[in-house]
Amino acid sequence: MCKIFCNFAADFEKRVYFMKSLLKYLGVFVLLLGVVCLVVYKFALPENGLLIASIVLEVVGVLSYIFINKAID
Repeated sequence: MCKIFCNFAADFEKRVYFMKSLLKYLGVFVLLLGVVCLVVYKFALPENGLLIASIVLEVVGVLSYIFINKAID
């Protein structure tokens, strides 16, 4: 029984570490979504809504990257 619990605890710690490492880059992923919106605007669909969405995603991505990394470190 202890062996099963110890393995579960070790796996849980690995998962927590993995999730924290992904959380550090959440802001970068949001920035990339903003860039995708700009690419779609440029090549496929020139709508003002895409420009607004991209600037919101860019600002949120930068701010989340700064604040999340301050909170984790």
